[in-house]
Amino acid sequence: MATVNHLGEYLRARRELVRPEDVGPPPGGRRRVPGLRREELALLAGISADYYLRLEQGRDHHPSAQVLDALAGALMLDDDATAHLHRLARPVSRRRARGPRAERALPGIRRLVMSWTDHPAFVQGRYTDVLAANPLATALAPYYAPGVNLLRATFLDPSVRALHRDWDSAAPAVVASLRTLATPDADDPRLTELVGELSLRSEEFRRLWARHDVRPRTSGVSSFDHPQVGPLELSFEKLSVNGTEGQLLVVYHAEPGGPAAEGLALLSTIAANTDASTDAGAGSDAGSGLAWGSDPRESDGVGGPDRSRK
Repeated sequence: MATVNHLGEYLRARRELVRPEDVGPPPGGRRRVPGLRREELALLAGISADYYLRLEQGRDHHPSAQVLDALAGALMLDDDATAHLHRLARPVSRRRARGPRAERALPGIRRLVMSWTDHPAFVQGRYTDVLAANPLATALAPYYAPGVNLLRATFLDPSVRALHRDWDSAAPAVVASLRTLATPDADDPRLTELVGELSLRSEEFRRLWARHDVRPRTSGVSSFDHPQVGPLELSFEKLSVNGTEGQLLVVYHAEPGGPAAEGLALLSTIAANTDASTDAGAGSDAGSGLAWGSDPRESDGVGGPDRSRK
């Protein structure tokens, strides 16, 4: 089996994104390739063009930390991208692929999530599967429900784009966050399958994945255009769950006293009333979930059907 040249792919992708005018005088003449030429990048990094060519083609796998830092500077990489570059170049022992194993939210974390009635909250797995969600989270967005893969939903479910007013900035952030998983030290069939599927089904995902952006996301602001309570601008925090492999506890909150807080309070009332109605009719109507989503308490794993598939 051919070895994937992760370092070379990353260097080439980032080189093609750097505009020559951003790193020096405007280039003269017609350019046949996007971004910097190999020899231009080598010059900026202070290394020979032949050595850089060997790195990009995968004929040299062990550049020094000084060379990597020089390349990072020439490519104008931020701290996260520079750290990723070093990980790609670090010699590692390739781990054996593990068999598929369903992720589940820890019982204590799930109980904590379900106890919050004023803050939308859910647990997100390593591959962006929703593992647990409280009723308010599902009332905020129907795809915040167990069994949904958020990456698939982002690119394949039109309702996500309609609900998120900031989809154009949120989608690249989701892809850049997932990129942190794509390291050369592990066979990861699940990640390979997910990326392959979305690359075939979404041109936008394919374009964003090819950029090789790396940007772990721990907090930020999301803008929703909610059909029941109107516009909502909510802050979110993503907290790592100790004792798991990459699970995150995601919590939304609004600025106290602001319009978003009022909208979130109204949505909480709607979710509580709908959830009570669902409990009352659970035995007679299996389809009576939340007003425009499914009952988030039906599962805490990802073994059920993926509602984000079309």
